[in-house]
Amino acid sequence: MNNNARSKRDSDNTNTLPESFVPNLCQSKALLFLLLSTQLFALVVALISAQSGFLNWEFLGLFSVYCHCIVLSCSAIICQSQSLLAARSPKYLSIFCLSTICAVSAAIATLCESLVPQAQGAYAQYFISRSVLVSAIVGAVLLRYVYLQNQWKIQKQAELRAKLEALQARIRPHFLFNSMNTIASLITIDPDKAENAILDLSELFRATLNNQEMLILAEQELSLCKRYLNIEGLRLGKRLRLKWDVEQAINTVKIPPLTLQPLLENAIYHGIQPLTEGGEIYINAYCKNKVAYILISNPLPSAPQKHDGNHIALDNIQRRLEAIFGSSAVLKTSHQDMQFTVTLRLPIEVPK
Repeated sequence: MNNNARSKRDSDNTNTLPESFVPNLCQSKALLFLLLSTQLFALVVALISAQSGFLNWEFLGLFSVYCHCIVLSCSAIICQSQSLLAARSPKYLSIFCLSTICAVSAAIATLCESLVPQAQGAYAQYFISRSVLVSAIVGAVLLRYVYLQNQWKIQKQAELRAKLEALQARIRPHFLFNSMNTIASLITIDPDKAENAILDLSELFRATLNNQEMLILAEQELSLCKRYLNIEGLRLGKRLRLKWDVEQAINTVKIPPLTLQPLLENAIYHGIQPLTEGGEIYINAYCKNKVAYILISNPLPSAPQKHDGNHIALDNIQRRLEAIFGSSAVLKTSHQDMQFTVTLRLPIEVPK
């Protein structure tokens, strides 16, 4: 058991290694961005240096080739070194990238000067020095840009995790008190039910304390929901009726943890509990056209009261969905025939 714990700890440490702020230049998207930026830089320099006419096309062509040679060579070296740079500090990464840029720029500038026999020694040294200096400045600005972009991304992820932790900490105190009272009353009457209720409650709180994952399988979230409903069923008895209509394909869809459980909690506290005769909660989940749909419906009291907690949970879930999925995820509510329905629409493929 100690070996298993040690192995798990080593695995966790491996997973928490710092990520490189340098984008993966082996990907076509990052390479295309670099090529377009390089061409734009060459165009700006050509416009500034034009002495007669609007643009010197010959200079633009030669300078574009020269710049692209430097950029593609640096990209190839950094791409091949990506695995070695993964766990390095930002300072080390910056020094490595700037050194690569300067070295490649000097090498290509020297090669270009060797192809021009008319170039004199002093002019050649001036050209090489200026090329290295300009490359270093442009490289430093670009590295600063990607570093700030990476820091902004880390900050957004931290904010998202903080929102998740806030929602996970939001189990209502009266739910815990009611659950413990129900379990206490069952200990002498039905010890087996009391034991199962304790297991369900422990799993529920285990999920609220586990905030390491941003996305989990819908199957895990639905299993947690069933445990929660089992506990509430002990308290409400026949007043709580459930209807499940869940397709098998929905189980592999990834969703943020504690997305459905708060919606069911709202359905019970704002729909079932105020009704003397209780009511039915309908859970419908299916996939269609690479989109997952999850609907939770509950009856409305004849004189529904406003509850701020309902809106807090919905707003919190909505913000988390927007942060992870963007505009491709939708959370909406509707009222029809004394039924309140929450519809959750999620993309099956998580955007990167």
